[in-house]
Amino acid sequence: MSRRLVAAAAQLGPIHRADSRASVVRRLVDLMRQAAGRGCELVVYPELALTTFFPRWLYDSQDEIDTWFEREMPGPETRPLFDEAKRLGIGFHLGYAELCEEDGRTRRFNTSILVGPDGDIVGKYRKIHLPGTAEPVPDAPFQHLEKRYFEVGNLGFPVWRTHGGILGMCICNDRRWPETFRVMGLKGVEMVVLGYNTPDFNIHVDEPKHLRMFHNHVTMQANAYQNGCWVVASAKAGFEDGFGLIGGSCIIAPTGEIAAVAMTEDDELVTCEVDFSLGDYIKRTVFNFEKHRRIEHYGIITEQTGAIASPDNE
Repeated sequence: MSRRLVAAAAQLGPIHRADSRASVVRRLVDLMRQAAGRGCELVVYPELALTTFFPRWLYDSQDEIDTWFEREMPGPETRPLFDEAKRLGIGFHLGYAELCEEDGRTRRFNTSILVGPDGDIVGKYRKIHLPGTAEPVPDAPFQHLEKRYFEVGNLGFPVWRTHGGILGMCICNDRRWPETFRVMGLKGVEMVVLGYNTPDFNIHVDEPKHLRMFHNHVTMQANAYQNGCWVVASAKAGFEDGFGLIGGSCIIAPTGEIAAVAMTEDDELVTCEVDFSLGDYIKRTVFNFEKHRRIEHYGIITEQTGAIASPDNE
């Protein structure tokens, strides 16, 4: 029996440092209204969807850094998005920088939330695989200081029964790591929703630009197939404050095929009718975890972080 959902990846064009939260929220609301016109039931916005990608700059003042963070969700500036979602009966995923008081101290996370069609928050995820550096890279054209501005997420990889299926979340660099999807796959995930802000230039190595998009798609396609789940991925794209971000927002089927993809680097809605049952045969056959996984041979995955060459092939 099929279970269907019309989903949308709501790609955003550039958000510049001078852009206000209110102006960005108006863009999000506009995309949501477009989604409603197409019969969508879930809209996926990008990582750090309310601001420019601020980790590309080094800031000296913590007060200045904290202007990019949200202290409550929804807050006065984001409330219109929640209200419109409730009015339209549409759920959404939103990425943002979260500042909170937890464990007796101020903490900062790269966060995403899943919101139901009633406007209530269903679940929260905090980014675990933080890329970049904690210290500036000398002579780089821009920085990638996520390790400086965020803590490693502390919520694991939960899943939720919502929108007619089992949904999970991850953020940007998380999508490159098979462990991200396998943990959710072991919890029966049927759709992973995520946002990303990926530069079109690698500040660490001389990498051809076309590989940025290839790696973006191939890693999600492989993880979708290997876990028999849908992936809805939404990008921030275009030249943001003069620095390029790849687009390529897409919806990927459990077969690993790209079902829909963005054609621009602007605000763009990518939609697809998702059949949750499409991944069932994959989970019963090639990737039947219960029949084929051999966890007695996987211990090194959680016991060791870096690669260590073994001369004895142990």
